Amino acid sequence: MTRSEPLFESLPRRNLRDEAAAQLRGQIIAGSLTPGVIYSMSTIAAQLGVSATPVREAVLELAKEELVEMVQNRGFRVRVATGKDLDDIVEIRLTLEVPAMGRLADLRPVPELEKLRPMAEELVEHAANGDMVAFVVLDSEFHLSLTALLGNPRYVELVRVLRNQTRLSALPKLRGGTPLVESAREHVRLLDLIAAGDRPGAEALMTTHVNHARGLWAGRPEDDGRTAPDVR
Repeated sequence: MTRSEPLFESLPRRNLRDEAAAQLRGQIIAGSLTPGVIYSMSTIAAQLGVSATPVREAVLELAKEELVEMVQNRGFRVRVATGKDLDDIVEIRLTLEVPAMGRLADLRPVPELEKLRPMAEELVEHAANGDMVAFVVLDSEFHLSLTALLGNPRYVELVRVLRNQTRLSALPKLRGGTPLVESAREHVRLLDLIAAGDRPGAEALMTTHVNHARGLWAGRPEDDGRTAPDVR
């Protein structure tokens, strides 16, 4: 992406802080904003088509999530995440998100499950079209909505924080490619496995899916032999 190209699409005139935070978060997680580079609030605000106030509020929110750090009188920069940071985050995500899918599969039928299918199918479209920020934002919404079906908001909040701290640095290189589309299709397969009550299948697929964060989506080998701990 060159400096002349806009980072974001213009935002709707509602919930501007939340929309700005979602766009910025998506760019950071997808690796489109370069760690260490200082970004001006006014520049980002102009690209979003809003005033600097909602952007500043959004950046402060992201700073609390440890995604960015403020640079006095200059703007903000994306925090640098190490490979160990990513491994640590994914390790915890596996202990939370994998058994959650198993518990959902045990519910049968899962209330509201089919309402998430259009979202899963839209993720495949975003992956095929190369809409990376839209993909990242919707991916988070899908997984949080799915986890919310367990009825435990604290569980959802833990997953949200960890997913927001996950960096997918190689994602832009996968834009529109078959590997990204195939990983997007895992969302549809996951719904099928949960609906069928297949706990082992749902947990195995979720293990593979979460491990993409430190494999395929991070430009690292996929098969590292790591699986989720058995916490049942």
